[in-house]
Amino acid sequence: MGEALKLYNTLTREKQVFEPIDPENVRMYVCGPTVYDFAHIGNARPVIVFDVLYRLLRHVYGEAHVTYVRNITDVDDKINARARRDYPDLPLNEAIRNVTEKTADQFHKDIAALGVLPPTIEPRATEHIDGMVAMIQTLIDKGNAYVADGAEGKEVLFDVPSMPDYGRLSRRNLEDQQAGARIAVESHKKSPADFVLWKESAADEPGWDGAFTVNDETAVIHGRPGWHIECSVMSEQHLGETFDIHGGGLDLIFPHHENEIAQSCSAHGNHVMANVWMHNGFVQVEGRKMAKSEGNFFTIHELLETENFGGRKWPGEVLRLAMLMTHYREPIDFSVKRLEEAENIYRRWASISLGVNTSGYSLEPQHPLLDDLNTPQFISKMQGLFKEAKKGDGQAAVSFKLGLQLLGFDEIEYASQDVANFLVEDALREEIEKKLKDRLDFIREKNWAEADRIRDELASQGIQLKDSKNKETGERETTWEVKR
Repeated sequence: MGEALKLYNTLTREKQVFEPIDPENVRMYVCGPTVYDFAHIGNARPVIVFDVLYRLLRHVYGEAHVTYVRNITDVDDKINARARRDYPDLPLNEAIRNVTEKTADQFHKDIAALGVLPPTIEPRATEHIDGMVAMIQTLIDKGNAYVADGAEGKEVLFDVPSMPDYGRLSRRNLEDQQAGARIAVESHKKSPADFVLWKESAADEPGWDGAFTVNDETAVIHGRPGWHIECSVMSEQHLGETFDIHGGGLDLIFPHHENEIAQSCSAHGNHVMANVWMHNGFVQVEGRKMAKSEGNFFTIHELLETENFGGRKWPGEVLRLAMLMTHYREPIDFSVKRLEEAENIYRRWASISLGVNTSGYSLEPQHPLLDDLNTPQFISKMQGLFKEAKKGDGQAAVSFKLGLQLLGFDEIEYASQDVANFLVEDALREEIEKKLKDRLDFIREKNWAEADRIRDELASQGIQLKDSKNKETGERETTWEVKR
């Protein structure tokens, strides 16, 4: 039996042994993107962090025993605004579809380049409207929600004081939240902290008919859901009323996750929504908070496909490793220097992992990852295995390759053959070029057996040869590339 998995729980502010509700079905929910714009490098961090946790959970409990839900928010006022901006001549609903489909497709391409596994389930908010209306009605029936006339139409609001332990996750008390609130601006609220569950849509805004009954009178409000209710409903539908792990960025603790807890616990009569709450730290760029006004705002797509950061493109493997070199709860300073360091490490690693056969082997649970997903210590351990493998230790090479897979460096499709070659050529070029020269010498001597031996040896290391004739001299020449 390996070491127990320990995770830091934001709810309790301590690291604790992870005990799943059902080891046969470990359940995790992570807040996904709001698809109004391309995902930026800050958005990439939770996607990568919780992908590593997903891999670790599958390693510990078995692939068939982990359910990972990461949603897509495809109804939001930011989406509406972007649709109006980008497609002013189209009907709004058609424009919204264009924005959400384009953005969601790009998100999937970007994170695939980062080596991220697809979640078990990827629900969309627009597919769960009926569930949201039903949960809101339950909250009304239980006295946790009410209908009010807002400045822009009718709203259904959550009554925050109706939940006695509201603020338990963020450690904010209601008095602190009310201090300084501009009550006069939103006088339709019973309490300044109350938040929207459903709001009426204008004639040109997307909406659904939500029927809400209060005191035996039913009002149909053509509107759309608030942000928080979406995750409460999607997590319940796919994971149950209470599940194991809820993750996201540090910025979601309040108000988003706090409000999710309020809705879910009030609707179901539970004390907790998820047993463990995990949050990754912020990302800053070159020592400054990332912001378009600062000129340091970069999307994943830009880093992968343009030369806007450091004057060059960056492979997805390098971006992933750069993220994992810092513990997930600590802030990251994303810089060119950091990427260069990650790239140097990955180049060396790639030279050992090529051609290593891991079939029939399994990796023992790795202690650093079991200790609250300590990727920096795990990477340090990998460096040690790399050195031993470099000396010819076959078992170290197998453990090293398995460790790479656990970190997520097995699923990545290289963006191009040039990238695949580039990652390994510094470490292997001299050796490969020598073998190519020896092979050509054997061919000239018509020693076909030795020439084939070298070809097969390189193929076993993941190097593919291509013979051709030099157009000017007519002599045979050989080029190589990494097999993908």
